[in-house]
Amino acid sequence: MDGARGRAREYVVEADGGSRGNPGPAGYGAVVLDAATGETLVEAAEYLGVVTNNVAEYRGLLAGLRAARELDPDAGVHVRMDSKLVVEQMSGRWKIKHPDMKPLATEAARVFPPGRVTYEWIPRAENKHADRLANEAMDAGARGEQWSPSDSTADLDTATGAVPTASDADVRAAQTVASPGWGPPDMGAPATFVLLRHGETPLTPQKRFSGSGGSDPSLSPVGREQAEKVAANLARRGTVEAIVASPLARTRETAGIVAARLGLEVAVDEGLRETDFGAWEGLTFGEVRERYPDDLDAWLASPDAEPTGGGESFAATGARIAATRDRLVAAHAGRTVLLVSHVTPIKTFLRLALGAPPESLFRMELSAASLSAVAYYADGGASVRLFNETSHLR
Repeated sequence: MDGARGRAREYVVEADGGSRGNPGPAGYGAVVLDAATGETLVEAAEYLGVVTNNVAEYRGLLAGLRAARELDPDAGVHVRMDSKLVVEQMSGRWKIKHPDMKPLATEAARVFPPGRVTYEWIPRAENKHADRLANEAMDAGARGEQWSPSDSTADLDTATGAVPTASDADVRAAQTVASPGWGPPDMGAPATFVLLRHGETPLTPQKRFSGSGGSDPSLSPVGREQAEKVAANLARRGTVEAIVASPLARTRETAGIVAARLGLEVAVDEGLRETDFGAWEGLTFGEVRERYPDDLDAWLASPDAEPTGGGESFAATGARIAATRDRLVAAHAGRTVLLVSHVTPIKTFLRLALGAPPESLFRMELSAASLSAVAYYADGGASVRLFNETSHLR
């Protein structure tokens, strides 16, 4: 108890976690603040090895709650996080389905007695202190070191309003992406994936969800014309040595038009199919918002959330595309291969190559019949060479 006031202390816990790859090298950060003064009382951070972003967020929550309990086991705690998934699940409004998160959530609920902890979602910009700690932990892990409180600049950055500079790990990641194009010649020629989104279908102009669980539409007349134009463009370049397509009708039709022009056969790979959007198939974003607002909010907030009706999460799509990428890179070392696929898989190839977070999927525009390209080198490096090229359609 706080003797001066005759009542339990009140703390604010801010926590965050991150994963560079999701799953990938991960870490968490947590800070305990005095609710009355805003004073920073405890900072905690740890490198976790390879785990998912959501697991790292839960580990950050656990660390913050435990630190608050060590200060005063009788305290009341208000948790602030920018993870809507964790906040909603710990508040009891969303179910916890993922097997890796269930035990962490149970453990977090036991740190303080029921009713002593409240939760609030905050924008990421208001969670800079914990976010910075998580990045410091990941940077330390990348150096083979443990995070040390003496090295922390998180509180300083937050207090002064300074904009944090790029972390050491972020800089190294950028160098890894950029360097293969300048790499030594003994690495050999890369496996280059030219990523072609299929041409328009009747659903494309209406901006309706069209995944692998819906009506499987064919190309519209506009889509077939687009495929002919991209085929002519690729024929002029003369670099494509093989074609692999998603099994869906629109991608196989697009690939067939290109293959006929290039004199190649089309191989079909299940890994290139579009995400299954469950009950949202055939609906516009606005219609989904009207019918399934809670599910849509969860989906927008977390890559682990599935569309209504048991669709495929972005995390599951990411794992599928990573496995497909590795298999195709091994099969086509040193060759240029055209992969005819869909919006989400192509964006995921690009996100993984850049080491970008899952939310970057919502920040890319990918037009029908557009071309993108990624080169994969023998040392594991990746280089994005082209993105959303549509000049051939004009």
